[in-house]
Amino acid sequence: MTDIMFSPVISERGVLFRFWAPLINSVHLKIEGRASEAMHRSDDGWFSCEIAEIGAGTHYKFVLPDGLEVPDPASRFQPHDIHGVSEVVDLASFIWQDPTWAGRAWEEMVIYEMHVGTFTEEGTFSAACNRLDHLQELGVTAIQLMPLADFPGRYGWGYDGVLPYAPDSSYGRPEDLMALVDASHQRGISVFLDVVYNHFGPDGNYLPCYAPLFSDEHTTPWGNGINYDGKLSRPIREFSIQNAIYWVTEFKFDGLRLDAVHAIKDDSEEHFLHELARRVRAAAGDRHIHLIVENEDNDSNLLKRSDNGQTQLFTAQWNDDIHHALHIAATGETFGYYADYEAEPDPIGRALAEGFVFQGQNMPYRGEIRGKSTADLPPTAFISFIQNHDQIGNRALGDRVMASQPVNVIKAMAAVYLLAPQIPMLFMGEEWGSQEPFPYFCDHNEKINAMVRKGRREELSRLPGFDTDDIPDPTAPFTFEMAKLGWWSLAGASCADMLEFYKMLLTIRRETIVPLLNGAGRGISLGKPNGEPISIDWPLRDDGRLHLRANLSEEAVVGDALPNGATEVFALGKRHGTKRAPWSVVWALSRR
Repeated sequence: MTDIMFSPVISERGVLFRFWAPLINSVHLKIEGRASEAMHRSDDGWFSCEIAEIGAGTHYKFVLPDGLEVPDPASRFQPHDIHGVSEVVDLASFIWQDPTWAGRAWEEMVIYEMHVGTFTEEGTFSAACNRLDHLQELGVTAIQLMPLADFPGRYGWGYDGVLPYAPDSSYGRPEDLMALVDASHQRGISVFLDVVYNHFGPDGNYLPCYAPLFSDEHTTPWGNGINYDGKLSRPIREFSIQNAIYWVTEFKFDGLRLDAVHAIKDDSEEHFLHELARRVRAAAGDRHIHLIVENEDNDSNLLKRSDNGQTQLFTAQWNDDIHHALHIAATGETFGYYADYEAEPDPIGRALAEGFVFQGQNMPYRGEIRGKSTADLPPTAFISFIQNHDQIGNRALGDRVMASQPVNVIKAMAAVYLLAPQIPMLFMGEEWGSQEPFPYFCDHNEKINAMVRKGRREELSRLPGFDTDDIPDPTAPFTFEMAKLGWWSLAGASCADMLEFYKMLLTIRRETIVPLLNGAGRGISLGKPNGEPISIDWPLRDDGRLHLRANLSEEAVVGDALPNGATEVFALGKRHGTKRAPWSVVWALSRR
């Protein structure tokens, strides 16, 4: 552990300000209403200055030798966005209503991905609190918030953040975020945060002006990689690791989802990801802490378990393979990377039974080998979904699958993934069949906005069947507004019916399947290609077995009987003699 400390420290004397800027020789501290003061520089590039008789609420900036005024890179709050002043915040003064909350076991998770700015009309932390009863009644046990690190402008997905310690001010103050976490805990709901440690956004990132943030040794899709292993890298590494610890300890988040970890390059003896996982878990003590990765490489090594089945590094991975396999069955879309899944002999069966479809095969779309074996991993190492922000927002029109598919198809997909032994994740509004699009949106300066508009059109022009003139302008306020959930639609009969269907499935999951998940084993796919029904068995604890029999196609096909002694726990659709009806799903349990 290191004694490196970021952000101001409040004491009885006043406030101690610290600023790491090894590439420059002088820094001044500028406090609103006061003359600027020179900060003391130490040999390791740290500048410090203690100001008496000030405290929380103080606004300040750092002034570089060329006169450039920059916010604190570890600012806790930016009341006037990323280019404005930073504010001293006393997080320790927040009074938690549920201070003894210790989290929930991973097997109990039903995750709900939420974008705070579009979850409600107001788009704030406080407004989200008013919808927590809906989530509790639905059966959600965990909220996953899209990134909150302060990003430029009035709206954005959050993946272009530049001040990772400051919740974006458009959503409210840090205390409002703490209140959202606290209110969730009071309802038995865990809260996870999506964090980005692979790049910084292009607008408002002042760090390279005074610190060696980037590395010439590594490249990412966003440019040079972050300097986690080169000269003067220790403070950079600490900046991100302490940020992860900060969210878990100061805000009491129950875990983190790390964005695109395949783009984090590090040649250190202990990889950045390994150190982060180790230290976050140590800082959390006895609490249930769950760490999730997004990893396009399907690197199962990050998910490895100990001999007794305990998580060593990361708890689970978002599994795009399950989404892709189910999406092809539902929509018939086979363009781009979808074609590689259609070419696999049993993509749905393998994704549900084993997690990854690609476990070392060549993937033509990528032009390389993809994935590693999942043989030693339980099904709960994978998070399944039929929608998420990427799979909706990276479509040309940002359209949800609900907007184009029949109700029986949607219900069949939901019945498969919500009752499977993987950990399910809903995207906000899915539970009532919301058809509001979720297109990509951002609000940079005009130069970057123009680049985003051009790049978006070029990227999406490769998709079949779309006129680029129809693509929503990602920088327009209307594009952001159209993504807001229409809670009013819950008054409609079709939405109310879908909501009750989701509630029923999650009740079955909670009462019948979750108690048997701790110790569940890898599934075995018994189905075959060429339109035959999906047939999968999973070993559960106490010698139980979970069985799935499903026909996810438009045609009735020859059915397969449930194993002897199996008890049906859910059925959708009908069986006619030896034929299983289109889009029919049957789940059953058996015990020795």
